[in-house]
Amino acid sequence: MYKIGLKLWSINTDYYYEEAKRLYNEGVFDYIELYVVPETLDTLESWKKLNIPFIIHCPHFAHGFNLAKSEKRESNLNIYNQVKHFADELNAKYIIFHGGVEGDIKETAKQLKSFNECRALIENKPFAALPNTMGGKFCRGATLEEIGIVIDAVGCGFCLDFGHAICSANSQNRDVYAYCKSFFKFKPNMFHLTDCQDILSPYDSHLHLGDGQLDLKKIKKLLPENAIITLETVKNSKENLNDFIGDCKCMQLKTN
Repeated sequence: MYKIGLKLWSINTDYYYEEAKRLYNEGVFDYIELYVVPETLDTLESWKKLNIPFIIHCPHFAHGFNLAKSEKRESNLNIYNQVKHFADELNAKYIIFHGGVEGDIKETAKQLKSFNECRALIENKPFAALPNTMGGKFCRGATLEEIGIVIDAVGCGFCLDFGHAICSANSQNRDVYAYCKSFFKFKPNMFHLTDCQDILSPYDSHLHLGDGQLDLKKIKKLLPENAIITLETVKNSKENLNDFIGDCKCMQLKTN
């Protein structure tokens, strides 16, 4: 049986917080994947009160964290120490890292290894970040080769993001589902899942399951029975998480 995760940010104590508590108590989801916004340690006590299992997501380059750039080492370490504090206090199972943008994947591996973080997972990325919100910068960790470099150097685990793998496949003119399957050689510890607005696009989208062109049946055939899956679907309301309930129900539907 899948373990389903709700993606929230550390700043979401003003909304979604009570909804998360309610839905967890109703058995809708199994854990929170918490994206730690830098300089938000003041929210930690609120998250500790939930008594819900956590997985932590380290900030990405939009919040100043970029493992691929050597000139960012000092600030990266400062942000990581904040993330580590969240993970320690919340007894997080994993900490997920992006490989960074531009720069050098070997620098990514070097910095991640220096953290000596036994909970670390590297997440695969599209070739390019969204042009409208993230400048279309080139992402590190978009290919099998680059993910392999990090895993071999660091000895960390792996988070397979299906949407990112599909985007990368399209950038390389590869079959999207075969490319997703090829990442299983790294024995993913967990997964990220959303629907795709355009299954042939090189750019990421976060549609609700069933609202796009993703063949969820093919994805489910790849997943192990006990897969840990964070649903990174968009949230339509700040008042409730009813749309997330629908995504969870999609994952529970049987496929032949």
